[in-house]
Amino acid sequence: MDIRLPESGPAGPFLGAAELFETEHDLGLPVHVRVRDDPDERTWAGHYDDRHVLNISRQAATSAMARELALHELSHMARYEERHPSHHQSTREAIYLALAGKRVESRKLSHVYQLANHMKDIYADDITLSLAPGEKLVTFLESRLAAAVADRPPAVPTGWRLASSNADPEITAVNAAFALALVERHGLIEDDHRLYDLAHAAADDAPEVEIEQFIDAFGSLDDDPSKSEYRKALVDVTQAYVGDGVQAD
Repeated sequence: MDIRLPESGPAGPFLGAAELFETEHDLGLPVHVRVRDDPDERTWAGHYDDRHVLNISRQAATSAMARELALHELSHMARYEERHPSHHQSTREAIYLALAGKRVESRKLSHVYQLANHMKDIYADDITLSLAPGEKLVTFLESRLAAAVADRPPAVPTGWRLASSNADPEITAVNAAFALALVERHGLIEDDHRLYDLAHAAADDAPEVEIEQFIDAFGSLDDDPSKSEYRKALVDVTQAYVGDGVQAD
């Protein structure tokens, strides 16, 4: 795999992630790492005709999760190159299909994009967690969810999207469902883990969100769905979150 490191910034986390990734996978396009000084930037992968770009804040690049964050983004790149439906389905198209003829408040509409990102993360982390142990990820998810439940921003912006501005109770409950679905999908925690207590607290704060429904929706995603199957899954989770909405005039 061809990974291009920045002139300034740490190299170890990215080389370590690439070494792990290459034990089972490869990428056809080079990866350009961009370390950004803005501490509010989350980690994300950009895809172009001739390259992938791994964007990461300097704060995240020097954190204890740096290698895991880089591996997570490499996994997104792998899903993109294999043309997995989760990484090529238009979220906007799915929203149009799910909410045709309805008016939805902008807050919830913006949350739908986070739900779609959760579904992408599930498929990326099926790769990530096949290559690296999940203990650090579990601790990280627990910390992020605890911060959201306590209504305070996380310390380090990341690629796992578990926080939203002002810790909106409804999306926090869905984020909790994603965290549980991910760790249950890979058998990472026991029944008495603190994540369950945090998820219950998040659910109590948003009684209109059926958290078990979202745990099942995220956790039961098929490993290799067809385009139409994935589109339906995204439409279903959108409708489940938005509810009936309001009929447009």
